Amino acid sequence: MSAMANRTVLVDNNTWNNTHIATVGRALATTEEEAYPILESLDVDYVLVIFGGLTGYSSDDINKFLWPVRIGSGVYPNDMPAERDFYSSQGQFDVGPGGSTALLNCVAYKLCYYRFGQMQTEYGKPPGYDRARGKEIGKKNIE
Repeated sequence: MSAMANRTVLVDNNTWNNTHIATVGRALATTEEEAYPILESLDVDYVLVIFGGLTGYSSDDINKFLWPVRIGSGVYPNDMPAERDFYSSQGQFDVGPGGSTALLNCVAYKLCYYRFGQMQTEYGKPPGYDRARGKEIGKKNIE
């Protein structure tokens, strides 16, 4: 991103600053209303997410989502949802209709699944079928 787009990258695989990762994780794990001032304080113009729900790529940002949440909870224990808030009532990380309210309303989920609920990904599957996780998404009309 830095070389090709002349953009500063805040968090990548080489980021060692846990506070920085925690701040970005906090923005991604909260609602848009809570995330906006955080992203504004970081002078963010763009947010890039890697999403594999269409292609079946399982090393995407949804499957890695709990790591910034864990780091963020350690740095900001009172200012962001805890990891357990992203688990369903059955105790699983679920992007489908049984997913937690915190997950279905967080910025990361909305960035990855925006307009995805209208997409037919596989024959015989409902629109919004996530091929990486093997299930229909829980929130389809993200604005």
